[in-house]
Amino acid sequence: MNQELAQHPGWKWCTFEGAELHSLLLGLETTLREKIIWMEEMEGLHKRFEENRIKRLGEQSQSKAPQS
Repeated sequence: MNQELAQHPGWKWCTFEGAELHSLLLGLETTLREKIIWMEEMEGLHKRFEENRIKRLGEQSQSKAPQS
């Protein structure tokens, strides 16, 4: 059997309420250091998304510019 599937907590976590409860439980089990590391990783991801968005918008505006 697939190990990941065997470790799945069950269908109770697959509802809106269950997912919310699961998130709260994970928050209680996570240390402050782990939360800070996670936030720093999310900040880096946010910056990469922003850079990609700016790059994509720049490429789109160049392709729409009239050619001489």
